[in-house]
Amino acid sequence: MIACHCDSCRRQTGHHAAATAAPAEMIQIEGEEHLGEWRATGRAVRRFCRTCGSTLFWQAVGENMVSIMAGSLDLPTGLEISHHIFVAEKGDYYEITDDLPAFPGESKPS
Repeated sequence: MIACHCDSCRRQTGHHAAATAAPAEMIQIEGEEHLGEWRATGRAVRRFCRTCGSTLFWQAVGENMVSIMAGSLDLPTGLEISHHIFVAEKGDYYEITDDLPAFPGESKPS
């Protein structure tokens, strides 16, 4: 799971976003009629719950992987943050204090 500190995630969630990912074909959605869709740019589709407004997931246009917001999952998730991305865009009101890898932009660790 990643912690994304980019401008888009910060504005969408109110802070940094913690997300995991799965192939689209592995995701089953109950209550799909309650999903809303938002596109800030032509690069990604963001989906949210029309009932409560919760940010649920997003998918880059043309990509198979869906990024799922960790806060939308029932506990216990068993997830742990592995690294931080877009730290160059993080808010000025907090510091990253863990020892996890942190990248100024997007990075896919090997």
